[in-house]
Amino acid sequence: MRPTIAALLAGLLLSGAVFADGALADPAADEAAIRARLHGWAAAFNSGDVDGACTLFSDDVQSTVPGTLSGDKNAICDRLRAAIGKTDRRLSYAADIHEVRISGDQAVVRLTWTLNVNRDGKTATSTEEGMDVFHRQPDGQWQIVRFIAFTNRDDDQ
Repeated sequence: MRPTIAALLAGLLLSGAVFADGALADPAADEAAIRARLHGWAAAFNSGDVDGACTLFSDDVQSTVPGTLSGDKNAICDRLRAAIGKTDRRLSYAADIHEVRISGDQAVVRLTWTLNVNRDGKTATSTEEGMDVFHRQPDGQWQIVRFIAFTNRDDDQ
């Protein structure tokens, strides 16, 4: 007995391989899009484009970062604006993405951010481990809905 087109489509829908817009899931393309979003965030931040950097975050984002209160999108963007607006130093970020795990419209990314702070011709570097939870928005764009960050500490300090 040959399966009908309706039965095949139902199977694809149940398996999560078809999204609302009818496009077939492509894990490699999804991972590339998420990686591009993170590197795009760094490029926007490094060029002083707060609005561009803020597009990475969904309207309902929640964050946990040491030394700050848990934050929503407004709080995150306010912190970015303050950091970029400092004229006594130049900040730049780079992302080292360790892992991207995708399941349907959700993804989890484990990464390390490296921050360089240049002040008076001297550069200080620090790293921050993080985990970001992404959600594919109705327009197909991946945005962060939750993230947690923490600074590595040397046991001897």
